[in-house]
Order: sequence, then C-alpha cells, then structure tokens
Amino acid sequence: MKGIILAGGSGTRLYPVTISVSKQLLPVHDKPMIYYPLGALMLAGIRDILVITLPRDRPLFEGLLGDGSAFGLSISYAQQPQPNGLAEAFVIGRSFVGNSPVALILGDNIFYGAGLAEICRDAVAQETGATIFAYHVDDPSHYGVVSFNSLTGKAVSIEEKPATPRSNWAVTGLYFYDNDVLDIAASVRPSGRGELEITDVNRAYLDRDDLHVRRLGRGYAWLDTGTHNSLHDAGSFVRTIEYRQGVKIMCPEEIAYELGYLSADQVLARAALFGKTDYAVYLQRRIRELADA
Repeated sequence: MKGIILAGGSGTRLYPVTISVSKQLLPVHDKPMIYYPLGALMLAGIRDILVITLPRDRPLFEGLLGDGSAFGLSISYAQQPQPNGLAEAFVIGRSFVGNSPVALILGDNIFYGAGLAEICRDAVAQETGATIFAYHVDDPSHYGVVSFNSLTGKAVSIEEKPATPRSNWAVTGLYFYDNDVLDIAASVRPSGRGELEITDVNRAYLDRDDLHVRRLGRGYAWLDTGTHNSLHDAGSFVRTIEYRQGVKIMCPEEIAYELGYLSADQVLARAALFGKTDYAVYLQRRIRELADA
C-alpha cells in the first residue's frame, strides 16, 4: 500500500500565522505537525509516500523531509495549486498510486492510542473496499458524519457537515482504499462548495456495500489542528503525554528504528544533526533503551 499526506490548503483559520507558511509545518509541541500523520502511515507499515502541498510550500517540505531516506522511507512530492477538496488527492496522485491500494491522511490530523498500529495494519490487510475511522464528538455538524444501524452496527449513511446530524460519529482524516478509489475520485463532481468531497468517495463505497467503518472509542485521541485553539490543545495534549510517559508521540526516527527501517547508527547520526536539543537527547536515550530491552 502507498500513502498520501494531503498538506495543501491555505490555512485561513490560522491567519495571520499561516499567511506565509503551511500550517503543516507549524510545531505541535516538539515536532513539525506533519510528523504526526507521517508517523501514522509508518505505523501502518507504509513506506512509499506522496506529500501534496501548495506550490509555494513544496521547497520547505522538501527541506524538512527530503527524499524520506532519513526515516527509511521513499517520499515524493506533488502540488495542489488550489484547495479543491480532499478527493482531488487521488486525481493528483494517480500516477504515484499506480495499481496499488492507497491510504490518505490529512496533514493536520493527529491520532494517538494503544493499538493504533494494529488497527491501521488491519485496514491495510483489507484486500477490497475502503476502511475509514469514526470518532465520537460533541459537534458533529463540523465534520463528515456517519450513522449506523442500531442492530447490526453497519454504517447506513454518510453526510458532509449536516445541519442536523444523524449521529455524533465524525469521520476522521485517515482513509484506506483499494485501487478503485482512483476511478471513483475521478468521477466525483464538485459539491456546492466547489470541492471534490471525500464524503462522496466514501458514499460510493457505502452504496456498493464495501465500506468498513472502525469506531475509535475510549482510549483513542483524534485531534485536528485547524484553529488556534485546537492547535494549542494538540500541543498541550502531546506535551502532557510525553512529559508523563517519557516517550514521544509519532517520532519518525524512533518508529523507523523499531520497524527495522534504520539502524541504531543511522538514528544516532540523525540525532547528531540536532546538536544538544531535547529531541537529540531523546533519540540517543531511546536507542540505548531499545537496544538493552
């Protein structure tokens, strides 16, 4: 499976902070925001990744992530000149995806919870159809909303930002699809907002009874960082967990080492680039701990 991180968009809700820089390059506590979706794809076992950005931001992402070899990955880049909707990622990334299945994750989404890697790998292992994740929220009208049959638990409807939601289950920004998504996305027509909606893609899978919805219940955290308040909340959440547990959330070098993508020497060389920062000290400490485990 290949992966796409959609890191475009103008970030207008974060103005003036994002007038000159992508929000996905902003810090969430101790790491660039894009490290968090990158780490999620890595936990799913995905190593071939396309980052879609605005043209102005592409050099900055290339400077941060390079070709991915620093994380044991292959990272390439494409541009989305205008924010024309999430489903456009599959139009832009069609040649990158080729004949493979593909995962899409939004560049401003953060996932955390015990067993996250396992449920993502289960989605990767699903040979046909689509797998999406739902999270219970208090304000579902701001999201795509999925409702379920009370007896069977199967999804029965998906709506984009409904005025009167049928449930409190919001669709998160992490999606796994078989290769059919390329043709489905290509057939989607712009919504009233002028965008190619990912909800229409998911509804196409629902209509053919090939949509799998996994509910993220207690013990999981799903955060988006699209506003100043939510960005602050995400940073506070990450800091609290890391401070209390002594381990970092979505540290790509650490994940790469644990998955065998990088050797200890490669991670230590990476740490040396960061000087005497807390991040460098953490990488050095974790290599010792993991080597001794």
